Amino acid sequence: MKMKRWVRAAVVAALAAALPSGLPAAHAGQLPDDVNPESRSRLPPIDREELDPTRREAFDAAVASPAGTPTGAAALRLHGSGASLRFEAPMGRRLTELTVLTTAREYDQPYEWALHELEALAVGLGDGVIDVVRHRRPLAGLPDRQAIIIELGRELFGTRALGSDTYARALALLGKTNLVDVVDVMGRYASTAATLTAFNQRMPEGWRQSLPLPFTHPDDIHPDSRSRVPLRSPGSRTSVAELYGRMLSPSGIGPGVIRSYGAGQDTLEARVGRRLMQLAVLVTARAHDSQYDWTLNEPRARDAGLEPEIIDVVRHGRPLAGLDEQDTALIAFGRELFGDHNVGAETYARAERAFGVQDLVDIVGLMGAHAADAAVLAAFDQHLPEGVEPLLPLP
Repeated sequence: MKMKRWVRAAVVAALAAALPSGLPAAHAGQLPDDVNPESRSRLPPIDREELDPTRREAFDAAVASPAGTPTGAAALRLHGSGASLRFEAPMGRRLTELTVLTTAREYDQPYEWALHELEALAVGLGDGVIDVVRHRRPLAGLPDRQAIIIELGRELFGTRALGSDTYARALALLGKTNLVDVVDVMGRYASTAATLTAFNQRMPEGWRQSLPLPFTHPDDIHPDSRSRVPLRSPGSRTSVAELYGRMLSPSGIGPGVIRSYGAGQDTLEARVGRRLMQLAVLVTARAHDSQYDWTLNEPRARDAGLEPEIIDVVRHGRPLAGLDEQDTALIAFGRELFGDHNVGAETYARAERAFGVQDLVDIVGLMGAHAADAAVLAAFDQHLPEGVEPLLPLP
């Protein structure tokens, strides 16, 4: 299904009107050869007839929106299988777990790694393949589909982009549906890694830590929950033997428990305001060099009252001297979370004082969602709508 000309014109006009005054209108440069001129990404515009009933509902809801068509990461994800990707992705459990391990390795996330190393072994992924990922060893000798998933993750998370050659080989080896699923899984587990890292989720005592890390974790954790949030049910403990036998997250800890401390995204704006939410989005987009997410959200941030000088601090990675406490805490937190993959004790304590645990959990959830989108947008080289000026300087 092609985007109607009047719809595209309306989207471009709305974005152009929202841009800061004094910025010239852009003239679209030559698109890369593997980018579709209608979708302005590596995937064609989604055809509604390709979708199952559930995803047709999402498509129809997007069509009924002011934009008039699915756009950005949401549109790209519609090209996937629509399956429950953790357990039912058509590529099979071995490749799914390899995808998760590759993401955990690139995010230096030991809890996510340890849990999925067990699951990978349980579904038959070989020790040798796991060690290649763990130690970032060369890919020679691996089966082609395993090798391309690891290479894709290393490049995507290491450079915040995916070259045309890597993309072409991934598409040929995996097919469009599986490739979209792989990238979607990587984005989802990058988001989960952000939650685990932000709240310093450690493994239960006696659980082997087998991921080499470039840092030492802070010790600011509760002894029962092994994270920065307390255990809700102190009597709920899981033995190492039970943990290894059932391949699930231990009782009372893990990303789901951490997220339960939040009140949900639906009420976040009422609690912290659109201005701080948009600051969190821009910090995430800057950390991931996500031109699409930044450029579409900078006008929204300005409309929400975020000051141009603060936007420029984030845009150019400038020092935080002179900013108020909440802005300073949020920017510093995001820089460490996505830049170092390790939030220091002092940085975390400052953010908790500024926002409280409940709001901080939901802010991290918002940042994680945009980190997931950034992976999808980068992998499929989503370009801005024609005529929209890029606002983020990229390396």
